[in-house]
Amino acid sequence: MEKQSYSKMWAQAVKTGIIKSNLVPMIAAFMLALYTYELSFIDHILDFVLAVAGSAAVIAAAGSFNNIYDRDIDSVMPRTKVRPTVTGELSVKSVLTVAIALLIAGLVMLYMTTPLAALMGFLGVFFYVVPYTMWTKRRTIWNTEVGSISGAMPPLIGWAAVAPDIWHPACWALFIIMVIWQMPHFYAIAIRKREDYAAANIPMLPVVKGERRTYIQTNVYLILLIFTSFLFVPLSWGLTLVSIILGAIWLWISFVQYRKMEGKPWANKMFAYSLIYMVVLFATVIIYSSVGLILQAI
Repeated sequence: MEKQSYSKMWAQAVKTGIIKSNLVPMIAAFMLALYTYELSFIDHILDFVLAVAGSAAVIAAAGSFNNIYDRDIDSVMPRTKVRPTVTGELSVKSVLTVAIALLIAGLVMLYMTTPLAALMGFLGVFFYVVPYTMWTKRRTIWNTEVGSISGAMPPLIGWAAVAPDIWHPACWALFIIMVIWQMPHFYAIAIRKREDYAAANIPMLPVVKGERRTYIQTNVYLILLIFTSFLFVPLSWGLTLVSIILGAIWLWISFVQYRKMEGKPWANKMFAYSLIYMVVLFATVIIYSSVGLILQAI
């Protein structure tokens, strides 16, 4: 096997893909908070830089801790057995040292925006490492639900970096949407990689309860996702409608495609649309907020 480059090994160790995908909802929440409270982006550009860098650092730390703890099960699954923490190309000590440094640096940068943002960052790492990775991932089919809490923290971090509190309905709309979005997304992954999870003895829903139960539970969450859209009403009917339409399309895909095909083809369609849903929704939030900020400044 060809040896990976040093940069590629560290990219796998800190999970750069997860970092990038989680920064999008963080930025969306940051921009939406600026618009909601009529704050100037120019006045908060340093907060923006610190929020992006701090969030990236704490997410990287969480991914590194996860890779260290999961070395045994990662070695069983084809898609993860080449991770440098499994092959030994990166020592546990070096990854742990970097993870701790990233966590401290990230929390300091978030604290420089607001203490609340730092608290949200810490909770995100804690929920990912302890309740999810160390407790539920190997023990219960509800591991996805537990893990979704940490996965939904980026919007709270972004909002808290500039807003006085996190209790606005729009803030919780972003958080709850992120929580619910992860179930259909990761259920689809679990069906696609069912054999891997079964080999590693990880109790993902389709492994333990089967595809039919996964399909039903997916649709329940998609219906909840549509209703969550109404949390945007106090801020914008436009965002509400975009969210409802995106959720309805996802539910329609689930119904129609499952009737045509079962198993992995359905999961492939659901996984692909989950990415479209996230990109379109949060891009809409960013554009809506940016246009609003420009109009406020005129």
